[in-house]
Amino acid sequence: MGGRTLTADTRVPWTTQWIRFVPPLRVPLGLRLFFRGVFALLAIATVAMALVVLQHEKQRAHDHYRDGLRKTQAQIIARLRHPTGQLALLNPRAADQPPTPLRPMVLPFAGIDFDDRTKVQQAVEMAGCQVQYRDGAALCAAVGHNPYAGGFVYLAGSFASGPLVPHARGDLDFTRAHRVRVSVSHGDRAWGWIAPFERLPERTRGSESPGVIGRLTGYVDGVPLVPGVRAVRDFRGWLWQDGRCLEVPPGSVEPCRHRSFVSLRLPVDVLREAIFMADPQRIVWPPPDLARMVVRLQVLAPGDGPPLFDSDNPQADPPFGLGDLAPLLQPGERLRVRRVGAEGDLADMVGRGSEAAPSPWIDRLVRRLPVEGHDQPPQGVESVATPLGRFEVRLDGDLRGLYRSLAVVAARLSWVVGAMLVAVLLAWLAIELRIIGRITRLTRRAVQVSRDMRSADGAGRIDMTDLGGRDELGVLARTLQDLLRRVQDDLRREKIRVEQEKDQWHAVGHEIMSPLQSLMALHDAPDDPSRRYVERMQQAVRVLYGQASPSEAFAGVTVVPQPLELAGFLGHLVANAAQAGVPDVRLAHDGTPLWVRADEYPLEDVLTHVLRNADRHRVPGTPITLTLRTRGAEALVAIHNQGPPIEPALAERMFEYGVRGIEAGVGEADGAHRGQGLFVARTYMAKMGGTITAANVSDGVVFTLGLARAG
Repeated sequence: MGGRTLTADTRVPWTTQWIRFVPPLRVPLGLRLFFRGVFALLAIATVAMALVVLQHEKQRAHDHYRDGLRKTQAQIIARLRHPTGQLALLNPRAADQPPTPLRPMVLPFAGIDFDDRTKVQQAVEMAGCQVQYRDGAALCAAVGHNPYAGGFVYLAGSFASGPLVPHARGDLDFTRAHRVRVSVSHGDRAWGWIAPFERLPERTRGSESPGVIGRLTGYVDGVPLVPGVRAVRDFRGWLWQDGRCLEVPPGSVEPCRHRSFVSLRLPVDVLREAIFMADPQRIVWPPPDLARMVVRLQVLAPGDGPPLFDSDNPQADPPFGLGDLAPLLQPGERLRVRRVGAEGDLADMVGRGSEAAPSPWIDRLVRRLPVEGHDQPPQGVESVATPLGRFEVRLDGDLRGLYRSLAVVAARLSWVVGAMLVAVLLAWLAIELRIIGRITRLTRRAVQVSRDMRSADGAGRIDMTDLGGRDELGVLARTLQDLLRRVQDDLRREKIRVEQEKDQWHAVGHEIMSPLQSLMALHDAPDDPSRRYVERMQQAVRVLYGQASPSEAFAGVTVVPQPLELAGFLGHLVANAAQAGVPDVRLAHDGTPLWVRADEYPLEDVLTHVLRNADRHRVPGTPITLTLRTRGAEALVAIHNQGPPIEPALAERMFEYGVRGIEAGVGEADGAHRGQGLFVARTYMAKMGGTITAANVSDGVVFTLGLARAG
């Protein structure tokens, strides 16, 4: 072959290109700047889009947080303006004390109408002053906010018990009836009462079930009961019991239990002293030491058994207090409550939440994003009026929680932005290395080919394998390589043309006409198998004779396809293959007629050349198998032999004229082939409108001939 080969060794090393970070100078500077500018703008647009989205989220988060803070403040104010909230404002110290033992609380009402069950229940339930016990009982100990209503401690609550046993008038043994024992202590002073239940006549109220009502007559506890003992005049109490039974499990043998409600008014001297012994203009109510007062109520059943209810039971839940507002606060928000005109806060609480700190750089980025009108944390101040004064409620917002939530959003968004930037970078690198670099290499090789074409040796070989691909550049590289290969083939044929006369006479020497005429005379019988091969040799002589070269002779032959019964034709060919020098040829077909369009003699030449090629390369002792099948409008003949596979370098060129091989261990003169048989086979198949292909299989090689079916 003339010329020299251009390989990858003549390219600029990729490491040098990477260090310079630019492709070779064959690519125009403007094109490089255009590509890099586009990707730079794409990366900047990606980052800008993320910042705009994050800024918009921050604006929305600020607005949403302000709205939420206003709603939280409105909810807190509504709770505090309710009697339950006012109770918490009037008794701020109750939140710091255990629920039991009971201490009187200041009610948002002037007093309680303790003689009316309905009014008492409504008052204590609306005020929410009851301590709830785990066994279902409840009790409220309170004083009214109006000192002139009298220095009384009110006790009102409910408990479950069996049927009440009343005390008989005149009976000095109170243990035979249900009774209540009440004790009040204040510092070193203590008061106690024992009050038996005295039943009144039964009555019904509207649609309610019949119940029991009775008076609780109070006596000083600890004083011997003798005839003529008087009850405490200011001690008043009532006990009501519903006629309906509480829910009892089916099959239970326990007696029916009823809900009982007790209402007591206790005269406590220390409260009266704070009212009537002080200057009317300087009465302090409630007394400052009211929190030191402890109240205990016990409901006793007949006998000396344990109490049915004891207010000192530790399994109790306190009423609503200011501390119960803490769950309404978001993390970092601060709620402060103070009495107007007083120093110090009654309550100061901060919302609890996750303290996980975001990434520092994300937190700084979120804080620096400009948001209009949100420079300072929001806050709100309102006042709540109670019977004993006004209270100021201040709620301060905290943007740290908002920034933490935004930082979480920014962290998630950063992964998306990072992935997009990586994708942009990879796309840029792919274009730089896959397109710009390939264009550079293709340009360099095209310049080298131009130089080789001007040299005396003609076109050199060029390797475009590394530039191949399915894109336009790969198609251009393959096309250029095919064109150069055709040029190289033309140059090679020009050199071979010098020997064409020798090749021509060599071909004609194998096809002497005169001996063939004699052979025709010897085999003139129509059914003589040898006559067919003599006719083929005459046909070959007519093809070759008078042409400039064998390749031009084969290319110029005229083939006339006609209907041909292919199954019978192949059967006859296989039966006589041994006489043509190809033994042990087998046909795998059921004998069904199959008509195709072909010329009989060229088709026989094609099959003979392929069979001889298969015979040369098959494993000795193995058969050559012909398989006939159909595929749509095409009939396929597969010729299989067991042997070595076709070399990859020879697979694409084996059907070209002059491509030949030499068998191992055979000399050039004896074993060389002229590379003519497969060229003739492809040429004749193309003229008949058919195809011929070769492929490697697991145990050898298969040649496949395709012919159009007739009819």
